[in-house]
Amino acid sequence: MTFGVDAAGARRLRGHELSAGDMTVSYGDTEVVHGAAIVIRPGEVVALVGPNGSGKTTLLRTLARLQRARSGTLAIDAGTGTALDGLALDLRRFARHVALLTQGRSVPSGLTVRDVVEFGRYPYRGRWGGRDPDGAAATAHALAMTGVGHLAEREVDHLSGGQLQRVWLASCLAQETGVLLLDEPTTYLDLRYQVELLDLIRDLADDHRIAVGVVLHDLDQAAAVADRIALFDAGRIVAEGTPEDVLTAERLSETYGIRIDVDTDPVTGRLRTRAIGRHHTRHERSSSPS
Repeated sequence: MTFGVDAAGARRLRGHELSAGDMTVSYGDTEVVHGAAIVIRPGEVVALVGPNGSGKTTLLRTLARLQRARSGTLAIDAGTGTALDGLALDLRRFARHVALLTQGRSVPSGLTVRDVVEFGRYPYRGRWGGRDPDGAAATAHALAMTGVGHLAEREVDHLSGGQLQRVWLASCLAQETGVLLLDEPTTYLDLRYQVELLDLIRDLADDHRIAVGVVLHDLDQAAAVADRIALFDAGRIVAEGTPEDVLTAERLSETYGIRIDVDTDPVTGRLRTRAIGRHHTRHERSSSPS
């Protein structure tokens, strides 16, 4: 079972542009994101990377309006000729434009995979539920895209961590938004499904023009999947551009506080990073010619 995007999906999914300007975010009196500006365009994958506590997840949650911004702007261009004020939209209407896959969602006991994926249709139902004519087709499509259709009637509290992660992603895709934000989506996935999930992210951008913003800790994954990378340090975006422009040995070593070498994989032609620890440097010294 593999991830995939079919031709029907191309008719359902349409990309929007999400842009934030001069965004500042605080927890209480502590400012954790300082004047961040970022644009995620249709058909583009933007990876947010940086050390723990650097502000990347906080900004992602703020873009999804799960965290309140102290100041700044948030605009959605849905191709109508007039940008929408993302901070002024009611949350149900906002959720028709932007979906977020968060970390650490609790497991809802007693619900099937299909039930959980159907949760993604909440922006299209009335306050008390109501009809959702496209719901069944959108749910089936999301199940197929993420490779969990065969699990549709299984209870989610009987799934592995990797299976559950794909179910949560299916719920986001059932939301049918033009912007998809993902916070460390490869967590809990084995190598096969990490690769297939990254392939799906590229399919969504390339084939369906979805604007994708993704927080990743793995710099090699970021280099492989992203068109642009935003590097965070101490609450600020310190570099933004193509992987080749941002992921330099000097900049990464300074940001992460450890020596990081960067080269090109001779097979894939992609950037490859390697953090050098004490034992590695000791081995280099002992193996060098005298």
